[in-house]
Amino acid sequence: MKKYLMFLILSGIMNLGYAQKDFNRWSIETNAGFNKAMSPLTPGYLTPTLNIGHLDFGVRYMFNEKFGIKGDGGFGSFSEAEGESPVFKTNYQRVDIQMIFNFGRIMNFESISRKIGLLGHLGGGGGRMSFDQTILNTQPDYHYNIISGFTGQFKLSQRVALTGDISMIVNGRQTYTFDGNEYNAEVQPNAVGSNPYVHATGTWWTGTLGLNIYLGKQEEHADWYIAADKYATKEELASAINEIKDLLKDSDGDSVADYLDKESNTPVGARVSFSGVTLDSDSDGTPDHLDKCPFMPGSASLGGCPSVEIKEELDYFEKAINENYVNVYFAFDSDKPLAYSISSANFVANFLKRNPGVNLEVKGFADELGPEDYNIKLSEKRAKAVYDMLISAGIDSSRLSYKGYGEDTSVDKSSAEARQMARRSSFEVK
Repeated sequence: MKKYLMFLILSGIMNLGYAQKDFNRWSIETNAGFNKAMSPLTPGYLTPTLNIGHLDFGVRYMFNEKFGIKGDGGFGSFSEAEGESPVFKTNYQRVDIQMIFNFGRIMNFESISRKIGLLGHLGGGGGRMSFDQTILNTQPDYHYNIISGFTGQFKLSQRVALTGDISMIVNGRQTYTFDGNEYNAEVQPNAVGSNPYVHATGTWWTGTLGLNIYLGKQEEHADWYIAADKYATKEELASAINEIKDLLKDSDGDSVADYLDKESNTPVGARVSFSGVTLDSDSDGTPDHLDKCPFMPGSASLGGCPSVEIKEELDYFEKAINENYVNVYFAFDSDKPLAYSISSANFVANFLKRNPGVNLEVKGFADELGPEDYNIKLSEKRAKAVYDMLISAGIDSSRLSYKGYGEDTSVDKSSAEARQMARRSSFEVK
C-alpha cells in the first residue's frame, strides 16, 4: 500500500512538471545579508541585532506557476555585540530542501503590479556549528533544522529578479548555546566537558538581499507566468483581423454577411430575408423590389399588381402587417435601420400616398437583453427613425405617430435569430 501511495505521489509531481511548457522552471538564487542568533545564549553573551555575515545559494525548480521545490545551502558566523558581550565566534553551515509557494500567482498580484512577487518557503535539513572561542572543549555540533520564510521579488527583466528574504531557522537537537560556552540544557554539569546529552532547540534568523537568475528558452519564468497572457504576435493578430474581415464581407451589398448569405448575387436594392434570399412576399413570381404590389398577387406584366383593382387593399395591407411581412429591422443596440429592410418603409409610404385617408402608428421594439428602462428608450428611438423616414418620403406628420413599446417578450430570448426579429419597428393602422 505504501509503495502504491508513493507511486501516485511521484506520478502527480511528474504530471505537474510536464503539464505546462509555456514557461521556464529552473532558477539559480544567491543572497547575502545579516543573521541574528536568538536563543540559547550563555548568560551575559549577546549578539548584534544586525550581524553582517550570512551567505546562501540555491537551485529552484517550479512544478507549475504556483508550487515548486528548491535545494539551498547557507553559511556564515555569529559573533558578539561589541562592547556589550564577551568575545566569541561561531561558524555555521546548513543545507535544506524546501517547498516553494508562489503567493504572487496564488493571490493574483498581477492585479496590483506585474513586477512585484512573493514566494513562501518551508522545509528542513541539517546543519553544523563550530566554535572559535569557548571555555568548553567542544567538538563541532551537528543538528537538524526546520526553515521557513518569505521572499519578496522585484522583476528587473525576463531573466533577473531582485529579492529580499526573511527566514527563521529552528535547530533541533542542538548540543551547545550559540556562543559555545554552555551546554544547551537547563542544568549545567559540574565537570567541564561532561556532556549532559540534553539536546534542545535553537532559534535564529536571517535577512538577505539577492538575485534570482532564471534559466530556460521560454520568454517567461513560472514566477511571473500568467496563463491568460498568451499574447498574439502582430502577425497572428493581423491574420485574425483579416479572417474576421473576410467573414464579414458582404459581396452583394444586401447587409447579410457572405458566410450567412444563401444567395450571393442578390440584385441591388432587393428586399431579402435574414439568410440573404430575395423575398417575394405574395409569391406571384415578381420579387418585392420589382413588385409594385408586393403583398397582393399579380401579373408580372402589370408590375406584380392584380389586373382588376382590388378594393380590399387595406385588408391586404393590415394582413401583411399582422403576419410580420412589413417590419423594419435593426442591429443590436442600434436605432439605424438595416439596409435590407428599408424597402418595408418604402412600401408603407407608397401605400399611404395611395390611401390618403389612412393614419398609421409606428411601433418600436427591442429584445430582452439589457436593462428594461434602457430598452424602452431604444425602442422609441427605433420607432422615431422609421417615423422620420416616412416624413422624408412625403407623408404628412398629422397622419403619423410613433411609440416605443420596449422589450418584445413574445420571442425566445435564448435564440439569436428570435432576438433579431424582436429588434424592429412595425406598424398599426389607426
